[in-house]
Amino acid sequence: MRIGGLVLAAGEGSRFGGTKQLAAVGGRPMLEHALASVAALSPRVVVLGHEADAILAAVDLQGARAVVCPGWEEGQAASLRCGVAALGDVDAAVVVLGDQPRITAGAVAAVARAARPGVAAARGSYGGRPGHPVLLGRALLARVGELRGDVGFRDLLSGEDVREIEVGGLADPVDIDTQEELARL
Repeated sequence: MRIGGLVLAAGEGSRFGGTKQLAAVGGRPMLEHALASVAALSPRVVVLGHEADAILAAVDLQGARAVVCPGWEEGQAASLRCGVAALGDVDAAVVVLGDQPRITAGAVAAVARAARPGVAAARGSYGGRPGHPVLLGRALLARVGELRGDVGFRDLLSGEDVREIEVGGLADPVDIDTQEELARL
């Protein structure tokens, strides 16, 4: 199976007060952590929007193809449409968020192993609480055009058989939306 990696990092980070993709985590830009988590997948795409040029100048994309989403202000749905189109013909894709620097390659691999023909989706779970990474099978990827606004695949997943993969021992689902959350990290 051909499983792509999709990193969503187009947002403005208004609650953060700056370009959070560039915020230092462990001595490197936050976005590099998400890119490292999907490094074993191919193809890999990172979707950018706000401050794309600054991000491209400062972040090691680790072999991922950068796509600048012209409608990024719409929200996550626009980023997903751009990213899925850029991945091309894959059997499945693992989606991670650029503001979750503690999602690991191990968590991505665990969720990716759920990919099989007929599997609609799988997602990382942390002590029973669903989160990222999320694996989307081909049938769901084909429905990306139905998404609008600042939403992901959650509504489309509700009618599907979604496998929960416990990854709490492999990753931390913390996302960074504010300077205070970054300081606590």
